[in-house]
Amino acid sequence: MKLGTSLIIGGLLFALAIVVGLLAPWLAHTDPVMDANLMNAEEPPSWLWWFGTDAQGRDIYSRVVYGARISLTVGIVSQLVNSVIGVTLGLSAGYFGGWWDDIVNGLTNLMLAIPSLIFALAIMAVLGPGLTSLLIALGLTNWSFTCRIARASTLSLKSQGYVQAARVLGYGDLRIMITQLLPNMLGPIIVIGTLGMGSAVLAEASLSFLGLGIRPPFPSWGSMLSEARDQITTAPWLSVFPGLAIFLTVLGLNLLGDGLRDILDPQSRSRRT
Repeated sequence: MKLGTSLIIGGLLFALAIVVGLLAPWLAHTDPVMDANLMNAEEPPSWLWWFGTDAQGRDIYSRVVYGARISLTVGIVSQLVNSVIGVTLGLSAGYFGGWWDDIVNGLTNLMLAIPSLIFALAIMAVLGPGLTSLLIALGLTNWSFTCRIARASTLSLKSQGYVQAARVLGYGDLRIMITQLLPNMLGPIIVIGTLGMGSAVLAEASLSFLGLGIRPPFPSWGSMLSEARDQITTAPWLSVFPGLAIFLTVLGLNLLGDGLRDILDPQSRSRRT
């Protein structure tokens, strides 16, 4: 894909999801939870019901719009937690080395050996369903990739001349890590963070589909798919629109991450071309 195209398309899709989530109270036609009417159950898409209605007569369009809030909140917050944990562990391990590096490496290898969704399922089984539990589960599962990148970047940067100059000037270890090393590794951290948000959106949808995410009747794209699985042939609109919302959001984040990588790491672009 041409340079900038991925960034533009991905940025537009992600911005659209952000705008929809922020303006949900004004964009939605009805209350996604309270406005249920069995007289309007499973109405197909029409001028009155843009995305149709579900088995309780709730407006699918309004529920998809409000579902953007949950998916984006989970994606952004959980990835911020992952980034903080991963950068802190990777930066300190690469800088100090020794026994601390061995411990962090062992913990990282352990996390990489456990499927992240299985680990999240185990945490959710203990904490129970809900938004807070979901944020904790996803915030503790995918930091290992960020940690690996932060550690590798630190190992290559800490021997640079400007870091040695900072030591000569009397900078302490913490100041060197924050002011000299961290700013120079933000590029790959931002890229993997953007891609990680897409993975978090998919993970939230998967957990909600399995009944361990957002509790019904609150709208979540994954729980909407779970509720629609028995009517996938008789009322396909129940699953098409939340599925399309997941697809476009994750596609936008992946394209955005790809475009940011081309800008922040020109060498990766030259290798692909």
